Amino acid sequence: MACSETDHVATLADIAAKEALNFFRGRLGIEFKADESPVTQADKRVETVVRDYLAEHFPQDSIFGEEHGFEGENRDRVWIVDPIDGTRSFLSGHPLFGFLLGYLKNGVPTLGVIGMPALGETLVGIPGQGATMNGAPILTSDVTRLREAVFFVNEGDKIYRDEPALFDRLMNSGQTRRMGYDCYPHALLAMGHVDAVVDYDLQPYDYLPVSAIVEAAGGVITDWDGQALTLESDGRVISAATSELHRELLDLVRGV
Repeated sequence: MACSETDHVATLADIAAKEALNFFRGRLGIEFKADESPVTQADKRVETVVRDYLAEHFPQDSIFGEEHGFEGENRDRVWIVDPIDGTRSFLSGHPLFGFLLGYLKNGVPTLGVIGMPALGETLVGIPGQGATMNGAPILTSDVTRLREAVFFVNEGDKIYRDEPALFDRLMNSGQTRRMGYDCYPHALLAMGHVDAVVDYDLQPYDYLPVSAIVEAAGGVITDWDGQALTLESDGRVISAATSELHRELLDLVRGV
């Protein structure tokens, strides 16, 4: 990854955080998309200012964002943006919403950013070069067995609805389980506080920025079939601190 991209990510995370916090716990204009997920004025505003910055500094690259779709013809170099990951958290005043930014080169995530505006935390990951939180190096844990793992089940209500047998297996696994949503459980994994995350029903702008950070911190992240995450993945994701733990989780979701 050339320094020209990494030099800008802290600025972008700061811009996104300031814009989001201008709206957080204030009066929000809330709409609902066709899938009934909410979108606020804040989502649109954050993505707009990030897109404007990227268009100015990287006019040769394409941009794919949650609110405004795909712009640009260069599909080999793409910025991917989720302006507020966790809009339901945001609109309910819960501080665990995030800002996600990724950079894809020939479809492969080569840079990821998780910004947590209300927490004042910014994680940056470059696979093969390492990951940081507010500039300090971070690493995943060394836990290799699920029975010893602290793990999050994200989107548990959807898993229960669509995969009840799997949900039952998840609820009877691990040393400590937590239910969660959105990007922060993956951030906790990259920081070494959580050992695994099983996630479901995600979009590329949800999982691709996160995947770069998890890998850069030493973890493993794939779809539920063990395949690398791409723009075409089906949104079912497993993050794990170690390859051994990842293999055990793959067997668990497959019912092996």
